[in-house]
Amino acid sequence: MGRTRILIVEDEPHIVLSLEVLLRRAGYETVTAADGEEGLARVRELRPDVVLLDIMMPRRNGYEVCRAIKTDPALSSTPVIMLSAKGQEVEIVKGLELGASGYIAKPFGNAEVLEAVRAALESRP
Repeated sequence: MGRTRILIVEDEPHIVLSLEVLLRRAGYETVTAADGEEGLARVRELRPDVVLLDIMMPRRNGYEVCRAIKTDPALSSTPVIMLSAKGQEVEIVKGLELGASGYIAKPFGNAEVLEAVRAALESRP
C-alpha cells in the first residue's frame, strides 16, 4: 500500500500550493483539482483517502460535490473536510448535514489542517 493520498479541491492557486507543501512535508501524497467537476472526477478515478473540499468553486460548488460523494455507495466512506471563508454556523451545519467529516475556516493554521486530516483518517471504517 502506498502513501496516504489527499485530494485538494480548491480554485485559489495560493491556497492549493500552501496545502500541498504542508501535506507533502507531513508525508502525504497530494493530488489537486481546480473546480468541483474536476474534483468529483478525481474522487471517482483516484479514490483518495481524504478530500479537502472548498465550498465556493466554479462548475460545481463544494456542497454539490460533497453530496455526490456521500450518496455514491462506492465513495460514501471517503472523509470530506470542507474549506471555506464562510465561517458562519449555518454554512458549517450545512456541510456537516451533507456528510462532511469536518470544517476548516479560512484562513487556517497548519496544525488545524493536519489535525483535521488525522482525525478524518482515524474516522474511516
